[in-house]
Amino acid sequence: MNVAVTGGAGFIGSHLTEKLLEKHEVTVVDNLSSGKKELIPENADFLEVDIKNTSKLREVFRGFDAVLHLAANPKVNTFPDDRDKDFEENFEGTKAVLDACQESNVEKLVFTSSSVIYGEDCEIPTPETANFDPISMYGATKAGGEHMCQVYQQILGLDLTIVRLANIVGGRAEKGVTYDFVQKLKEDPEELEILGDGRQKKSYIHVEDTVEGIIAAWESEETVFNIGNEDAIDVTRIAEVVSDEMDLDPDFSYTGGRKGWDGDVPEMRLDIQKLKETGWKPSMNSEEAIRETVKDLK
Repeated sequence: MNVAVTGGAGFIGSHLTEKLLEKHEVTVVDNLSSGKKELIPENADFLEVDIKNTSKLREVFRGFDAVLHLAANPKVNTFPDDRDKDFEENFEGTKAVLDACQESNVEKLVFTSSSVIYGEDCEIPTPETANFDPISMYGATKAGGEHMCQVYQQILGLDLTIVRLANIVGGRAEKGVTYDFVQKLKEDPEELEILGDGRQKKSYIHVEDTVEGIIAAWESEETVFNIGNEDAIDVTRIAEVVSDEMDLDPDFSYTGGRKGWDGDVPEMRLDIQKLKETGWKPSMNSEEAIRETVKDLK
């Protein structure tokens, strides 16, 4: 197939592009606002296009069989500073992608959503049938993006797959708690500040497992899938793992409070049984994924 990956120069997008190239012709569509051109595989085509440029996107999407839509504001915890950017890139950008798919006769779309759409008052592990109750602008725009995608599916017949991603770790990451701890310890190996009380407990999945999960979901006949790990790990344990992998023994300090920041979901673990029924499963648990990430980031 001839496929496009929006946001394909980013952390997850570049890994996904590499995996897709094993079977498909792939074009990366990215404005390089947060992605990096050097992450794009040499055998992928590249078009530097902002997804909000609807007229340009219509031209770009002609001839594609499928679009895997990953482009979004990568920052989750910057409300109110990034609320406009969340709305423009996550919500308006998704509408532009949907319109371009319709007008260019793209039949298949994969939309990457997020675990944060469920909010903090949900059952653990959280199934795909749980209600949306986001507590961040990022979560709200991802939830809205899902609803828009489903309207295009129901009314216009778009072949849609939605994947709701847990916390993704791995090489090339430039955000997230593991990345932040590595950078902090490079600057000060004696002390490590931890946001919140360190008890926030979440599921982490390696990016290589993630992209295989995205493709497994896309190739299935179902529409909505969670992608995460079967276990969870708390922030203090992540600090211990990062310190251990860096051969350091810093003192830990805490900023206090149940949440690390406004909009933080203190506990998250997704129910991934539905995706496992396709034959996919994570190759690493949360701690193993974090250890592997530290090795890459060092």
